Amino acid sequence: MRYEVTEADTASALGSGDVPVLATPRLIAWLEAATVASAAPLLRAASQTTVGTAVRVQHRRPTRVGGWVEVAAEPSATSGDRLTFTVRATDGSGRVVAEGEIDRAVVDREQFLDRAPKPTAE
Repeated sequence: MRYEVTEADTASALGSGDVPVLATPRLIAWLEAATVASAAPLLRAASQTTVGTAVRVQHRRPTRVGGWVEVAAEPSATSGDRLTFTVRATDGSGRVVAEGEIDRAVVDREQFLDRAPKPTAE
């Protein structure tokens, strides 16, 4: 998956810093999207999905607005309904922007939503 960095993706726009470069929270979201895509073929039923459970990523270098990053995720471990992905982001010059691991759990979509508390009025 390839993403171009826009003003809306910057640390200053997202409030995670005050510089106009790719924000770590946006980068994590892109890496998680890659894990979702990589997990899809591993699901055993249409009612299943995955949810994120842990993120261990090092954001190593900045990417300016107008630059782009390519993100990838590969399954590196499975244990029952737990999946671990090795993730990596590289920039247009081929340099590593970020790398690490993201864990996801396989869940039944409806059962998972049923367990989530409903909002209460204040």
